[in-house]
Amino acid sequence: MTQNLTRVTTWLFLLILMSGADGEMDRAEAGNRPNVIFFLVDDLGYRDLGCYGSSFYETPAIDQLALEGMRFENAYATCHVCSPSRASILTGKYPARTNLTEWLGGRPERDYEKLHHAEKANSLPQSEQTLAETLRRHGYATANYGKAHLNRDPTTYGFDEAITGWVRSYYHPFSPAYSKSLPSEPGDYYTDKLTDAAIDFIERNQDRPFFVHLEHFSVHDPIQGRTDLVEKYKRKLKTMSPVPGPDYILEANPDGEMISPDQIQELMSQDEEILHRDARVWWVKQKQDNVEFAAMVEATDESLGRIRSKLRELDLDENTIIIFSSDNGGMSASNQYRGIQHEQKILDTRFASSNLPLRGAKGWNYEGGIRVPLIVHWPSHVKETTLSKAIVTGTDYYPTILEMLGLPLLPNQHRDGKSFISALKQEPHDRGPIFWHFPHYSNHGYQSPGGAVRLGRYKLLEYYENGTLQLFDLLEDVGEQTNIADAKPEVTAELVELLKSWRESVDAKMPFPKTSTSKPARSSRVKK
Repeated sequence: MTQNLTRVTTWLFLLILMSGADGEMDRAEAGNRPNVIFFLVDDLGYRDLGCYGSSFYETPAIDQLALEGMRFENAYATCHVCSPSRASILTGKYPARTNLTEWLGGRPERDYEKLHHAEKANSLPQSEQTLAETLRRHGYATANYGKAHLNRDPTTYGFDEAITGWVRSYYHPFSPAYSKSLPSEPGDYYTDKLTDAAIDFIERNQDRPFFVHLEHFSVHDPIQGRTDLVEKYKRKLKTMSPVPGPDYILEANPDGEMISPDQIQELMSQDEEILHRDARVWWVKQKQDNVEFAAMVEATDESLGRIRSKLRELDLDENTIIIFSSDNGGMSASNQYRGIQHEQKILDTRFASSNLPLRGAKGWNYEGGIRVPLIVHWPSHVKETTLSKAIVTGTDYYPTILEMLGLPLLPNQHRDGKSFISALKQEPHDRGPIFWHFPHYSNHGYQSPGGAVRLGRYKLLEYYENGTLQLFDLLEDVGEQTNIADAKPEVTAELVELLKSWRESVDAKMPFPKTSTSKPARSSRVKK
């Protein structure tokens, strides 16, 4: 028995040594591989940056990153709301495949909705090997700061360190979630403090490769700009000439009964929630003039500038890949129904920005809800000041980053992702179709649940209540104003079949009709 115990003890000792050796081997294997910073902004619209056409918001650090890297014109989130999009970045899979199709914990069902929400996952599935886990296995130090929003502690899916949680106020105290993890004092601004934490991690891990997933809560509501920057934009706004056109328009549900221009005008004059709900119309902001939001954008820009300054100070800038993007489109339609018969100060807390010339907003499958800014800075590999028209989406980051780092691909994991290395090399990149599936009602409008597919120049939207179809030629009509579904029946039929086949291939869950005996899916929230 003594001999057996000795053998077991020896075996355990060797196992511990081997485990330690493997860890050192992983770190040694990482060697001088590039660091990776994924700088993800919440609810940042496609046109919310100077380098993407904004003349009101000032973003010098982000614009400089674009000058030193590659800016993408056709980058997309995999969902028009946050949690599904964020999961796709980390898993390389479409939301429909993981069944994480709605923000967590989700919008409660309403009595007036015709469909039950589809069954859905309520957290990042345990079975997924995230990008963070993969990089950690190859010796990377990993950290997650900000809005993870996957209903799991990030340290359980690959991050060595995490400071995450919901923000109730951008000023101290931010929320109970940060009382210990991100200590602050009166006057501290959340975006600045989160940047401090990221810089601290970089300093502590400067001698080994690191992956920083900086998921800024900004520019998500509550729309609260840093006071000094708010005052700056108040002064700027006073010097600007008025922008022609309406401040807001009403967007109707395309899957419902047609509403005439005269009816729209009448509804605009009757700014009442019940009337708008019954007509299924929603206000959408048309101008970039929100001083609070502008201040939030610039504070986020300063964050990137500070991080890049630290990288230069530590002589890490030439060995660090920076990917800058947003989790979905801009919030030009309010979160929950909000009328517009209020003073500007109140409106600035309810409507963030304008996505024009893109149609729609966060929470919609129009371009305004899903097209996002994307800048990739890869020193010595990506030519400076380049513009790519390649179509890419959130599932594509996982294989692209692995290929950039010279690490083996994991096709069974990132199975919906396509590396866009060829685009970064300015070579032809045909990604093929990209898909969206949102079998729920949104917080940001009265549209029916629906899906979409883009293939080349064409984009098809399908709505699940009445089966309405919209087809747009994005090369000719980026604002999605002219539905050509009837004029292009062959293209429409091809994309309808493509979308249907894709849903079947990923086992996409669908909403279902309400009846006198039906019950919501077990995963649904029901308003009491």
